[in-house]
Amino acid sequence: MNVQSNFKPTAIADTPRIADNLLDLVGQTPLVRLQGYLDTADVNLIAKVEALNPGGSAKDRPARHMIERALADGRLSAGDTVVESSSGNMGIGLAQTCAVHGLKFICVVDPNAQAQNVAIIRALGGEIELVETAMDGDFLAARLDRVAELLRSSPDRFWPNQYANTDNPASHEAGTIAEIDAVLLDQIDYLFVACSSTGTARGCRDYLRAKRRKTKVIAVDAEGSTLFDGTAGPRKISGMGAGRLPELAEGQSFDGLVRVSDLACVAGCRRAVAREGFLVGGSGGGVLEAVRSMQETLRGKTVVAIIHDSGARYLGTVFDAGWVERELGASEAEVRSLAGLDPAAT
Repeated sequence: MNVQSNFKPTAIADTPRIADNLLDLVGQTPLVRLQGYLDTADVNLIAKVEALNPGGSAKDRPARHMIERALADGRLSAGDTVVESSSGNMGIGLAQTCAVHGLKFICVVDPNAQAQNVAIIRALGGEIELVETAMDGDFLAARLDRVAELLRSSPDRFWPNQYANTDNPASHEAGTIAEIDAVLLDQIDYLFVACSSTGTARGCRDYLRAKRRKTKVIAVDAEGSTLFDGTAGPRKISGMGAGRLPELAEGQSFDGLVRVSDLACVAGCRRAVAREGFLVGGSGGGVLEAVRSMQETLRGKTVVAIIHDSGARYLGTVFDAGWVERELGASEAEVRSLAGLDPAAT
């Protein structure tokens, strides 16, 4: 594929302002056109690169918004302790936000949390509470039970509750989609969004409806997720899907739904690297494969895919051939074949 270079030296006028603190760098993430990912050039595919938030993911937005709203209305005070259940990115976003605001942070995780994410939370000053036993096979239920226990043990503890807090989608309504719309206006035909709490998808949909945009919002969910009347099943890729229905997701509907397998997420990650040099996280691979599965329908359309985080946090899982074979039962050649790449190439 030949991609024409548009490189130009950075001018002094392009120099960004000096932020007052790290949280002022949350948002205004770039858009990039993906010219080689699909099998057709007839789709104008654009990615929103949320990994370029300071904490490395889209979760920086609700983490900041939930905490700063709670500080503003008195639910949270300086020196208090924030307690939340997280498998990774939200925990990192909250640890970062709490550090800036002088708050303590306890993150409740389970054995499925990636070691790298846990290490980042600790490095940002967060305390880790590990839940080792699932409740009736549900680790999220066990994590939430521990959160409740920690809240009862001290009056100066606050639970943002990312699963029910409407400040979660509000952060994306005011930020993520508003930034996209400021560039593309009413030119977005389809928006593809990975779902877990549905905060991102819900916030984007509400903004687009309020602005009377023509955009169709496509929810991308994992196979084995309970969202959208799904049936709970095994899932190995974090950041997409839910083992139990979050309160934010109750009664939510979008213009379309695509379910992707764990293996499709891995294939999407491999294809993004091979075709675009783009190291995307597991949910991002799933979102891009959801777009590819609909590419014939999308001919002549402008499509935006929100890529929640970077593949740098999945080097020990999605990008580890041994892990993929062990956990998903697929060889590297099989993954590459599914991704539409030469199985023999390395």
